[in-house]
Amino acid sequence: MKIALIGATGFVGANILKELSRRGHEVTAIARTPEKSEVVGEKIRLVKADVYDTDKLAEILAGHDAVVSAFNPGWTNPNLHDDFLKGSGAVVEAVKKSAVKRFIVIGGGGSLYLKPGLQVVDTPEFPEEIRPGADAARKFLEEIKREDTLDWAFFSPALEMHQGVTAGRTGKYRLGLENPVFDKDGRSVLSGEDVGVVIADELEHPKHHKQRFTAAY
Repeated sequence: MKIALIGATGFVGANILKELSRRGHEVTAIARTPEKSEVVGEKIRLVKADVYDTDKLAEILAGHDAVVSAFNPGWTNPNLHDDFLKGSGAVVEAVKKSAVKRFIVIGGGGSLYLKPGLQVVDTPEFPEEIRPGADAARKFLEEIKREDTLDWAFFSPALEMHQGVTAGRTGKYRLGLENPVFDKDGRSVLSGEDVGVVIADELEHPKHHKQRFTAAY
């Protein structure tokens, strides 16, 4: 497949890029600083782009089989909430202009439901430092649900999905939709490497169309 990956040098994007490269896909790796990419190869094209320049981004995306967005303006960004929504909206606009239909976006796990009416982001235990970004991702999910021209899917990672998860690439996971996937110990865990596996599997064998999904061990 020919895949465009936005945010290819971030934690999530880099893991997706590694997995797509591992499987031999042709990838246009798009980032603000593509020179930071540790993944290189004859099928990897590193491209510098600004997501807010939708016309230029659309030109880059055109002709691909699918677009994956791991866009994130940075968890330490003081304007994270607004920049996340603005940037995510710009990405959607560019994808639509590019005429690529298949679009997978990596959102947050905070919008998953622990029970009807209670999302993870609204619990007292949710870390305050990332609440603005999680709230923005939740709002973007509601926005993209109204999108009817793209064949979109919104991926919410496991509740514990960060650089501290040391499971590495197992290639094994369980899927869910609106609720976190918990293991026998009541934890929702997934490594960054296995996020790459989940997204690559979804690209190769699409199961989710115009819906949110999640995965964990």
